[in-house]
Amino acid sequence: MAKELTPRSENYSQWYNDLVVKADLAENAAVRGCMVIKPYGYAIWEKMQNELDRRFKETGHQNAYFPLFIPKSFLSKEADHVEGFAKECAVVTHYRLKTNPDGTGVVVDPEAKLEEELIVRPTSETIIWSTYKNWIQSYRDLPILCNQWANVVRWEMRTRLFLRTAEFLWQEGHTAHETYQEAEEEAQKMLNVYADFAENIMSMPVIKGVKSETERFAGAVDTYTIEALMQDGKALQSGTSHFLGQNFAKAFDVTFMTRDGKTDYVWATSWGVSTRLMGALIMTHSDDNGLVLPPKLAPFQVVIVPIFKSQEQLSQISEKVQEIMDKLKAKGISVKYDDSDAKKPGWKFAEYELKGVPVRLAMGGRDLENGTIEVCRRDTLTKETVNIEGVENYIADLLDKIQKNIYQKAFDYRKTMIKKADSYEEFKEKIEEGGFILAHWDGTSETEAKIKEETKATIRCVPFDTYLDDDKEPGTCMVTGKPSKSRVLFARSY
Repeated sequence: MAKELTPRSENYSQWYNDLVVKADLAENAAVRGCMVIKPYGYAIWEKMQNELDRRFKETGHQNAYFPLFIPKSFLSKEADHVEGFAKECAVVTHYRLKTNPDGTGVVVDPEAKLEEELIVRPTSETIIWSTYKNWIQSYRDLPILCNQWANVVRWEMRTRLFLRTAEFLWQEGHTAHETYQEAEEEAQKMLNVYADFAENIMSMPVIKGVKSETERFAGAVDTYTIEALMQDGKALQSGTSHFLGQNFAKAFDVTFMTRDGKTDYVWATSWGVSTRLMGALIMTHSDDNGLVLPPKLAPFQVVIVPIFKSQEQLSQISEKVQEIMDKLKAKGISVKYDDSDAKKPGWKFAEYELKGVPVRLAMGGRDLENGTIEVCRRDTLTKETVNIEGVENYIADLLDKIQKNIYQKAFDYRKTMIKKADSYEEFKEKIEEGGFILAHWDGTSETEAKIKEETKATIRCVPFDTYLDDDKEPGTCMVTGKPSKSRVLFARSY
C-alpha cells in the first residue's frame, strides 16, 4: 500500500492527493469541485465534531439550524460582507423543471423564475441576524449563544479534497451580546477553544493571533485565527473567530432595550472550523507510509491481527484475543479484531499502517504459548513483544505517549521553521525555504499587497505570544522603512 504513495520529497501535493484517496478518506464527486467523504474519513470528522460540540456546550452554546437559502437582498445589507463573498456565490434562479419538448430529458421551466434569487449559503451571518431581530427586544434576551453544524457552498475554481471544495462541512457559531466587552471576550474565548482542540486532540501546534485588515473576515471588526504549519512549510488557517461589532445588527436593525432604558444595537461574534481540519490533520502528521492519526481522533485506536496456520489455532487465538479486547474496551479503548482470511497478515499490516491506526497488535501460535503479543506503534513504526498480562494498561499508556509524541514532533518541526527577517532581500530568500517568518511591516494594505504579489506570502496574523526574542519590539518595515509596532507572521499558505 505505502509503495503506491508518491513520496513527500518527490511531490508533496501528489502525496497528499494519493493519501486522501488510498486511505479511503474521500474522493472527487460527480459534481465538479465537490467531494464524497467516505466512511473512514467521516468517522474521523465525527470524532472532531463530538469533541468540538462538547466544548461548545460546556461554554454555554446550543445547537440550532438555519436555512440553506438566503435571499439575495440580505447579502446587500452589509457592504463589506457582500463584497467579500460575491464572487463565490451559487445562485438559485428557478424553482421547477419540465420535460424538454423534444423528449431529451428535462429543462428549466422559464415560467418558474423566482421573484428574488436565492443564494446557497456561503456563510450564515445574514440569515441568522435577520432571525435574531425577531428574538431580541431587551437586554433580558441576551446573550444568544447559537452554533450550527451545516454545509456551505463557495464556488471555488481550483479545488483540493478537504482543503478547498465547492461544498464543505463546518460549524458556525453566531452569538449576540449586550456589550462590546462581552462580545470581544466571546470571540477570544472561542479562539482558545479551537486552539485547545487543535493542540490537545489533533496534536497540532498552532499560533494564535489577529488578522490584518486585508485578511480579516468580510464584515468583521477583528478576525482572530489559529495558524498551523504543514510539513511542506506552508501555513494553514485552521480556525477563525470574528468580533463583528455592531455591523450586522445595524444592517438588520437588531436593537435592544438597555438596562438604563435606552436603545442600542446588539454586539456580535461568529466563529467556525470546517472539514479543512481533515487536511490539516493529514499534512501535519502523516508520512510516506500513510496516515499518522492521533489516538484521540482515530476511528479505532487498536487493531489486532491473528497469525495462524489452522482454523483450530485461529480459534484458540481468537479466544485469547477476546479476553484482551474486553479489557481494552473496559478502559475506553476502541479496538478492531481482523480475523478475516481473505487477506494475508502482511497485507493487513500495510493496510492499517496506511490508515494510521495508532497501535497494531499481532498474535501467533508462539505468542499463544508464551502468553505474549507483538505491539507496533504507528508513529515510530517500532515493535516490541509484551506479556498479555496487564497489556490493557500498557496500551492505555502507549496511546497517551503516541498522542504526546506526535504533538512534540510537529512542535519541534515548527520551532525550526520560525525565522525572522530584517530586510526585504533576506525575507525573499527565507520565504523560498518555507515556514513562518517574523518581520516588520508598516501596517498599510499597499505594502501588504506588494509583498503578496512579489513573494506569494501573506500576513497570517499578528501573534499574541512571543516566538523569537524581539517579536514585540518596535522596528522599521522591511519594505518601506516606515515605523512598525512589532513583527508580524508571514508565510505562504493553503
